[in-house]
Formats: sequence, structure tokens, C-alpha cells
Amino acid sequence: MTAPFRIEALAPEHDRAGFACGSDPLDKYLREQASQDIRRRTSACYVAIDNRTDAVTGYYTLAAGSVPLTGLSEAMAKKLPRYPLVPVARIGRLAVSVAFQKRQLGAALLWDAGLRAMQSGMGVFALVVDAKDKVAAAFYEHHGFTAFSGNPLTFILPIATLANKN
Repeated sequence: MTAPFRIEALAPEHDRAGFACGSDPLDKYLREQASQDIRRRTSACYVAIDNRTDAVTGYYTLAAGSVPLTGLSEAMAKKLPRYPLVPVARIGRLAVSVAFQKRQLGAALLWDAGLRAMQSGMGVFALVVDAKDKVAAAFYEHHGFTAFSGNPLTFILPIATLANKN
């Protein structure tokens, strides 16, 4: 059986005009800002494409970042060198079109982000995300992320966790 969608880097041929996830800022970002961020090399954007219609059904952005070692739990920090900053891959945005919500596409996008971070060839300790609200926070927690850094909406998932599931 063929997968219902494929995930690939955002390209000019992707029609973003009809994408609607229920959050105006996330819809607007994909339509108006994502290409600029890619050109400026401040983030990469990956889109889920419906194999039947070629419609954009979801997306996420990924960027390099760092977090202070002191913001990590003692259990995480003890496994790391004592550098002041720890390299991470940051998921800046993640959205699923209304038509594809509640169908595990968000989980697939998270998994894809983790795989890309692992395979990037750069040293990346974890995925980090800032949830936009409590609903998003519950989504990330459901997928194994834990809160850190004193901000209840900032979450981390060590890459080793993904590597062990692979």
C-alpha cells in the first residue's frame, strides 16, 4: 500500500494558498514567510504532500539552535560535556491542515523532524520546541517531550530517545 502523503522540502511548485490549519499565524507563515526564511538560511521548511491531490497537508520548520546546559535536567546534563550551551534542532512551527487533523500526520511530521536532525551530520543533542498553548503542549508531551528551562511551554526530546526507537 502506498503512503497517503510524502514529506519533502518546501519548493516553489508547492501550492500553499489553500493551506488552512485553523491558526491564522501558522497559515500566514507558510504562505508569506517560509520561503524568505529558507532563502535567508534561518530555517528549513518541510511539507507533507497528499499523494492523491498534491495538496500541502502539513508542515514544520527546523533550525539549528542551542540551549543552556543549566536549563537541562540533572539526568540529561550529566551525560553531556560541560560546555555552557548544548546544540539542538529547534522545531519553530508545526501545523496540520484541518482536513488531516486527528489522523497522526502531526506525529509523522515530528518523527520526520527527528530523523532529519539525526541524519543532518551536525552534532545535535535534542529536538526543542516552544508550544503555542496548552493543547500543543499536551501534543508534545504525548510524543515524549518533557518541559524544561523553567518555561512550561518549552519542551525537549533527546535525539537518543528517537535513535533507540528506530
